[in-house]
Amino acid sequence: MTHHLSRADARRIAVHAQLLDRRRPANLHQVVRHLAMLQVDPTAAVAPSADLVLWSRLGSAYERADLRRALAEHTLIELLALIRPAEDIALYRADMDLWAERPGPARAWITANDACRRDILARLEAGGPLPSRDLPDTCAVPWGSTGWTNNRNVTMMLDCMTARGEVAVAGRAGRQRLWDLADRVYPDVPVMPAEQARRVRDERRLRSLGIARARTTQSPVEAWDVGEAGEEAEVDGVKGTWRLDPALLGQPFTGRAALLSPFDRLVHDRTRAVELFEFEYLLEMYKPAAKRRWGYFALPILYRDRLVGKLDATADRKVGVFTVHALHQDVPFSAAMTTAVDAEIADLSNWLGLDLIR
Repeated sequence: MTHHLSRADARRIAVHAQLLDRRRPANLHQVVRHLAMLQVDPTAAVAPSADLVLWSRLGSAYERADLRRALAEHTLIELLALIRPAEDIALYRADMDLWAERPGPARAWITANDACRRDILARLEAGGPLPSRDLPDTCAVPWGSTGWTNNRNVTMMLDCMTARGEVAVAGRAGRQRLWDLADRVYPDVPVMPAEQARRVRDERRLRSLGIARARTTQSPVEAWDVGEAGEEAEVDGVKGTWRLDPALLGQPFTGRAALLSPFDRLVHDRTRAVELFEFEYLLEMYKPAAKRRWGYFALPILYRDRLVGKLDATADRKVGVFTVHALHQDVPFSAAMTTAVDAEIADLSNWLGLDLIR
């Protein structure tokens, strides 16, 4: 069966699935379990992305200390720069167990530097959690790369050992990751077979997105597409087929205004944002200032089921101000839209504990 949706219906399904309609979720863990992941990005032009995503769903009831506490207590875990419910490690353990069997330069490099790997395990067992700077580089063969990882041997070793399920991020000291033995961080849960785990990950990803492509842009960390999860759908005016979570059909929708992180899952797939929301967006923090259209860390603006603009704002904690540089309207704001968006800006400023300057 193929479902036929208008663009408006598809957008409302996507917004509802991302917990961005008027019905707020109850708490931090409910949000993370439903979204399946929060991206870790330390850029704090406004606030770190994970905190912004949670504030967008929970509002000012969310306290940033709650996330730090959940990570420290390991009810949430950080895996490959994504925060996940701790019990979800069961969905990745089989892949970790199979990592050593996969051909490639990383496996050969790990084998050549097995003494370094064993040294890291011994040091973490004796004194972990530790930051990477406290783990000496004893690699016999350096990691070669044309990118930023060239000769960053300890960083690459820890990443490979994470993929193997040997070490894990146990917390953070500022921006520094603290490493420990995985068995001290991850819960002892049954390992799900690899193929079953892949299907469950696809199903959970679709539940959090509502509607997505079966195949789309591939990410080296976490897939954006959903395979054969859900049911087939077509969207009026958009080429190709989609996968739909049928549980969201016919759900009542009451929208609201929201300010989103540039890494928010509603907008993270820029092609999907154009196709469903007709919303063009690019994170411009790596562009020269003169070439930016919307700002260094512009926040996408949601109003009901439309992405309607971008907020260019920065938080200066040293002087205690939240400054709005520009509010870019993709469509002319009505009086109701202006009031709702202004209220979100004021709420964000209050949540940050900063004085608002327009």
